[in-house]
Formats: sequence, structure tokens, C-alpha cells
Amino acid sequence: MGSTRTAAFHTLGCKLNFAETSTLARSLEEAGYGRVPPEDGPDVFVLNTCSVTENADKECRRHVRRFRRINPDAFIAVVGCYAQLKPKEIAAIPGVDLVLGAGEKFDLAAHLSLRSTEGRASSGRSGTSGEVHFAPIKHTTRFVPSYNIGERTRTFLKIQDGCDYFCSFCTIPLARGRSRSGTVSQIVDLAHRIADEGVKEIVLTGVNIGDFGRAQGESFLELITALDRVGGIDRFRISSIEPDLCSDAIIEHVAGSERFAPHLHLPLQSGSDAILRRMRRRYDTTLYAERVDRIKRLMPHACIGADVITGTPGETDREFASTDAFLQSVPVDYLHVFTYSERANTTAVRMEDRVPVDIRRQRTARLRILSDKRQRAHHDRHLGATRPVLFEREELDGRMLGLTDNYIRVSHSHDEALTDRIVAVRLERSNSEGNLEGTILPVGAAFTPALSTIPSLENGGTITAQDPITIMGS
Repeated sequence: MGSTRTAAFHTLGCKLNFAETSTLARSLEEAGYGRVPPEDGPDVFVLNTCSVTENADKECRRHVRRFRRINPDAFIAVVGCYAQLKPKEIAAIPGVDLVLGAGEKFDLAAHLSLRSTEGRASSGRSGTSGEVHFAPIKHTTRFVPSYNIGERTRTFLKIQDGCDYFCSFCTIPLARGRSRSGTVSQIVDLAHRIADEGVKEIVLTGVNIGDFGRAQGESFLELITALDRVGGIDRFRISSIEPDLCSDAIIEHVAGSERFAPHLHLPLQSGSDAILRRMRRRYDTTLYAERVDRIKRLMPHACIGADVITGTPGETDREFASTDAFLQSVPVDYLHVFTYSERANTTAVRMEDRVPVDIRRQRTARLRILSDKRQRAHHDRHLGATRPVLFEREELDGRMLGLTDNYIRVSHSHDEALTDRIVAVRLERSNSEGNLEGTILPVGAAFTPALSTIPSLENGGTITAQDPITIMGS
């Protein structure tokens, strides 16, 4: 294939998928492909799929149809988690030419080099299935570090893959295999490479990142300690970490670090201990509450997010009420609420006492209302405070968005000079989109962690703001 050939990519799902898509794109660029937007009608489309999406099959089919409308003669490859779980079903979708499983997706460039799309009759359009390269997930043991550069202001850096937890509702171990990761030195080298590109923020991503380094005798704490010494990166952010792996030492390191963002996402899934046991989660609500309390005591200004699933098999009204009450009692600042849906080959799908779908959705709606309230409260607590904001490249209707260290979206009139910079912003008001707006302050201005008190878990006390800290220019 010549250097004039082009490829376009579309990613479904999580930050990890975005990091891996960028790695795939770089491999094709090295093979002579030019990367273009899907709308430009490329020679090759690559769809990176997600198995967590409730309608994964419909999403996959919808995008394949869209690709075919854009360029009926294009070569279509499908990779990702859903491709590992349902390779034959995907290969049977009209227009799909190639399906690569979890262990094969990073060999995409090699597969394309063996096939010429010129003058071919597409397998999907000729009435036969696309070509499948797929192996049982137990054979997937390779770890491929991945990161994105250029598409977003923040870089997602993959440090770990797979999971050994096998929660009853989850397909991730079936789609990505056993837990594996890079080494501390390998990830630090990548961070230096990313810093050389001028990136201001790195988000550490993976499936179960708290499990980092176990096979090599290393730890996640060792990694973040080493990353704190990497020059050129202003901010590191931890994407999500299991409560049982978010140790006091990790929390204390983040609290004492000038570069790790005061933002932790701790998956909860349920506020009922009975449900957590049925889910095969490795913690209970007591441990979860202790983790949240410690974070807020050390970092009153921190933002804490949580994942919650409603309507898992056997979830009674009383057990959902326990989840609702628990979430009311702990100072988490936003929720990602998912409605349970059956996943083939999981333990949960074989459980009895399924919750009617309409009740699942009602419970989801209720918790999303709570999430909106918590997020507004988090924003309101910081009105009048000054926070460091990293402004992004994207512009919409003359405005640009930025993100504080503690995960508050900030809107500002577009100013190219602010792009990819961290500046001090005094947060003054909320707009109709739910984002905050304010005044940009000079370099060297002090920022305040919070101006109001935050409820504590113990004896109805309060947590007070810390002393102001000086923000430097970048």
C-alpha cells in the first residue's frame, strides 16, 4: 500500500480505548497511511469497540453503515473489547472486512500490509463474512503501552490492562484478559516522551490501575512516586482506582504532591453490602466510606467520583434504598450511574430474580438526579475560590472550556493564548450549561483549595479549607 493511502478511526468507550486508538493510528502512519477524519472518505476505517456499552451490537452496526455511506469501497476493520467477545457476529455485519481480537489488534498494520483494498470485492458486500483473527482471551498476555498525542489537550497514558477480579456483572476479564502492566521505568520513559511533546496533563489509565506492577514486584505507589519526578508535566491525574487498592499511602502521596490532581474516582457499584458480596467486589461500604473520609480530610478541595450500577439481579427495593442512603451519607461529588444489562458468560446473567428493566431505569434516574445535585454543590463550594485551570483546544460558539485540578469545568471566551496553558482563575459564577466562569488572574496568584466547609463523616463535624498556595506560570 502506497504512502497516499489514508485511514480514519472512531473510538467507542473509555479513556483506555482512546489511548489504544492513538497507538494504532501511529502504527498505520509509520506504515505509510495518512490519518484523516472519517468524513474525508478514507481508504481504511478502523472502529475500536467497547463491550460496556449497553447496545454494543447496535453501535457497531450503526458506525459500519456510516462508514459505508461515506465510502462504499473502503476497507473496514473492527477491533476492541466487543471484537474479542463477538468476533463472528461482527464479521457477519455487511461491509466488515477484518476483525481483530485483543491479542491481535496491535498487529493491524501488519494485517493490512498483507491485503490490498484496490480492486477487491469486499467480503462483507459479497455475502460472506469478514476475515477474523482471534484467540481465546487466556492466550492474551502481551502488554502494549499506549497513549494519545495531538487529538486532545490531555494525554491518556495506558499503564495497565486486563483484570483478575472477575466481578459477577463484568465482561472486562473476558474481553481484555488477565491483569498485566508495564514497568515503572517503561512508563516513566513514556512520560518523558510525552513531556517532550509539550503536554501539560497526563491521565493514568487502565482497567485496574491499582494492580499495576504486581507481576514485576512493583506497585502503583512506586509508579506515581517516580512520575512525580518527571520534569515538564504540570499535572498528573488518576483516572479510576478500586477502593481496596487505594491505600492510605496513595492518598497521602496525592495529597502531598504538587502535580497529582486532587481528584480520585473510586468505583462503588452498590451501597448495599449484600449486593457487593453478590457482585464479588473486594470491599464493603465501611472501607469505602473510610477511603472517602480520608481523602476529604487530607484534601477538602478534592473531587471524588463514583460508579454505581442499578438493578443488578436480586436488587430489592430495600437494597436500592441502602445504596441511595449510603450515597447521601458520603461526600462524593459526582456519580457515573449505569443501568444493569445482561452480559453473556458472566455470573450475574445466570442469577435469578431479575429486576424489571423499567424499575432499573427508574433507579438510575433517581441516582442521576443525586449526581447533578452533588456536582452543583461541588461547584458552589468553590465560588469565590481561585483554582488552576488547563484550557483545551476545542472552541464552540466563541467559547473554550478548561478543567481545574479538582475536576470543575470552566468556560471562558475564546482566547488562543490560553490554549494548552494552566492559568489561575477566580471562580465567580455558574452558567446555563452548568460550567463555572470567572476571572483569569496574573501569574503568581495564589489559589485557595475551598472557601466553604465540607461535611465530614464523623460526628457531624466539618472540614475546613487549607492555606492558600501559589500557582506558578506554565
